[in-house]
Amino acid sequence: MRSPKDFFRPLAVGAPDPVREIPFRPSRMIHFFDPSNEKMAAKVPDLLAKADVVLGNLEDAVRADRKVAAREGLVRVGRATDFGDTQLWTRVNSLDSPWVLDDLITLVTKIGDKLDVIMVPKVESAADIHYVDRLLAQLEARAGLTRPILVHALLETAAGVANVDDIATASPRMQGISLGPADLAASRRMKTTRVGGGHPGYLVRTDPLGDDLTAGRTTYQQDLWHYTVARMVDACAAAGILPYYGPFGDIADVVACEDQFRNAFLLGCVGAWSLHPRQIEIARRVFSPDPAEVAWARRVIEAMGDGTGAVMLDGKMQDDATVKQCRVMVELADALAARDPELARAYSEDANRG
Repeated sequence: MRSPKDFFRPLAVGAPDPVREIPFRPSRMIHFFDPSNEKMAAKVPDLLAKADVVLGNLEDAVRADRKVAAREGLVRVGRATDFGDTQLWTRVNSLDSPWVLDDLITLVTKIGDKLDVIMVPKVESAADIHYVDRLLAQLEARAGLTRPILVHALLETAAGVANVDDIATASPRMQGISLGPADLAASRRMKTTRVGGGHPGYLVRTDPLGDDLTAGRTTYQQDLWHYTVARMVDACAAAGILPYYGPFGDIADVVACEDQFRNAFLLGCVGAWSLHPRQIEIARRVFSPDPAEVAWARRVIEAMGDGTGAVMLDGKMQDDATVKQCRVMVELADALAARDPELARAYSEDANRG
């Protein structure tokens, strides 16, 4: 067993020191693009003002005969683009694929100075992260990188969910975890072909009013992903890393997409994937606290003074626990306002009205 003191030592001679705390950078939407698609890749510079994260996808949705083209396309985009405050991520191929080793070697050595995070799909245990961790350290040393590339795990198998606590704490590189509902549904043998969202068959029904078992009974569709998202959020919060909802596949159903994103936001997720530009705006809206709620939170913090005791504010009791909740909201708002001038104005206006 390694000593805990070794946890923050480089895993390869010449590799950068591991980070001791994952920095919070706004990542309300992780916007996917296919680097093998020249038209899509050409739009990346235009996305930088809209998306907190752009992710060059090398895995699912890229055909086998386009894998090399996607990898090379991402290198071109990385070299040619000044990303500014927008993060550049990639999703490499799965660890059991014939492409992943070349993905990691090529990307780290050629654009490692531009890459912020590498998303690893189908992570099932801490051992998967340990493998990537050591390999990245060796490649960073080879490339002469001065900062470590972070790792994001994709939770999309039953084994991954069962081992999520170990995955979350497997390496100082761990930046966060995303839910991958489609592959997870297949792994669990769930009977749905949808990518994220609910299912009309997954419901509860009100009790019968009498002997007639059909009359007057209302049904309510339930969230298939509530348990897994909550489980993932707890694991991430305990490890000091960030949880994300994954894809919502029905691009046309912007209403249900917003509902799913908001459920994830309320449960503690900091962002979600966007597969189409219209989902960028949904994620921006949902994962940014409402200005009125931010103004209220600031009032509570001010009224609570040193944060101890209890006060009555507009007929509602506020105490130590509620001020902690309010600080979560305000700290997130401040972080987003630093990147988003429109939000900064909205938060300032509501604070002045308050």
